[in-house]
Amino acid sequence: MKKIEAIIRTSRFDQIHTCVSKLGVKFLSFYEIKGMGFEHARQEMYRGVSYEPAYIPRTKLEIVVPDDLAEGVINCILSEGKTGEIGDGKIFVYDVKEAYRIRNSDTGEAAL
Repeated sequence: MKKIEAIIRTSRFDQIHTCVSKLGVKFLSFYEIKGMGFEHARQEMYRGVSYEPAYIPRTKLEIVVPDDLAEGVINCILSEGKTGEIGDGKIFVYDVKEAYRIRNSDTGEAAL
């Protein structure tokens, strides 16, 4: 099994979610994060005052899939998340040693 973590543009979440759902991914976690990379935050206005925030809002996806689905999920994120601009994000892939479903004690891929 593989755990795929992706930091993506929030605006691309719906396209990525639709793509991985078509592959048969039944569960994923996502949450809003803040970070800073090569892309710097744009100046914004608040009550007529211009300021530059110290972070850029992004969405982080966490998806655990059987090994045979990992490449497809990665390709979905790459193709649907790409705008060609700095700040499109990153993907990290980890091996998952074991998984357990708490409700009925399923283990391994059956727990997904």
